[in-house]
Amino acid sequence: MISNQILQNTIEGIKSISRAELAVTDVEGNVLVSTFPEEEISKEEVENFAESQADSQSMKSLQFFKVYDEHQAEYVLIARGDNEDIFLVGKLAAFQLQNLLVAYKERFDKDNFIKNLLLDNLLLVDIYNRAKKLHIDTEARRVVFILESDPDKDRGTLENVRNLFGNKSGDFVTAVDEKDIIIVKELAEDDDYTQMNRIANSVLDTLGRDENHEVHIAYGTIVKELKDVSRSYKEARMALDVGKIFFEERDVIAYSSLGIGRLIYQLPIPLCKMFIKEVFVDKSPDDFDEETLTTINKFFENNLNVSETSRQLYIHRNTLVYRLDKLQKSTGLDLRVFEDAITFKIALMVVRYMKYMETLDY
Repeated sequence: MISNQILQNTIEGIKSISRAELAVTDVEGNVLVSTFPEEEISKEEVENFAESQADSQSMKSLQFFKVYDEHQAEYVLIARGDNEDIFLVGKLAAFQLQNLLVAYKERFDKDNFIKNLLLDNLLLVDIYNRAKKLHIDTEARRVVFILESDPDKDRGTLENVRNLFGNKSGDFVTAVDEKDIIIVKELAEDDDYTQMNRIANSVLDTLGRDENHEVHIAYGTIVKELKDVSRSYKEARMALDVGKIFFEERDVIAYSSLGIGRLIYQLPIPLCKMFIKEVFVDKSPDDFDEETLTTINKFFENNLNVSETSRQLYIHRNTLVYRLDKLQKSTGLDLRVFEDAITFKIALMVVRYMKYMETLDY
């Protein structure tokens, strides 16, 4: 359960203090880590000791100690030395490994609990019972962040993110797949969505932003009870997907800022196709040339202001009016009329959504 790197660091740390040589094996006698030559350790002697009833045993210049995990021997610690303090050093080292086992087991149990909580795999009664056993506050304010990065690049690794939040016992960092890292952040009473945005940007700044916007982080709404954490997770998940469709330029996406894109994302594709056909009849936004699409987007950006749009496009006002009249003749929609402009804007977003969904089919 404990990584060999952690075991090695632990026994080397104890050696630097006590100057005792230490080794850790499994109960089959396989050496996991050691500060002295492995050849001095007899696999048969370790196996015999592990099968015995003794908790500790002395053989030649070696002291053997069992390290338990819930009354089951998990490791055998070996201390080498001739001085009279070697037994005490071995006992202290075994005690340290015992505590590490407990800590890592609790971390594993909490990680497993959080994963099942996020995926809605727990009954309500199980949530509160297990949270109590794991000493997790059920009424703390929390929000879920999802960090999505390019799986082909060494960015946003789980351990890197854990290092950012690891000092706070109320925060949980886990993963449900190879691509996404999930952060369940415990909040103070005065933390608001402005603070959530700061946290999200801080994560990206620390891990390294991507100029091509291949790394994204999204977050859901703040929840006040543990049972609602899965809702915040689903919201963050939706924010990631909707952000890819409608907000490609953003690397931080909040569920609360999705606007109408959130509604369009939940529409069935057949209904979308029916709507596009009703709006454009035999035409499609794909049929518009680049100049027309640029004009439309700029017109929307400037809140249907003809003068400002023509100025930013570096064209005469009459030229813009001509383009809008031409668009009205081909579609029957006058973008200078608010209701037509809304219909057209939604239609463009629906087409973009349909294109995105088509890419997922391949």
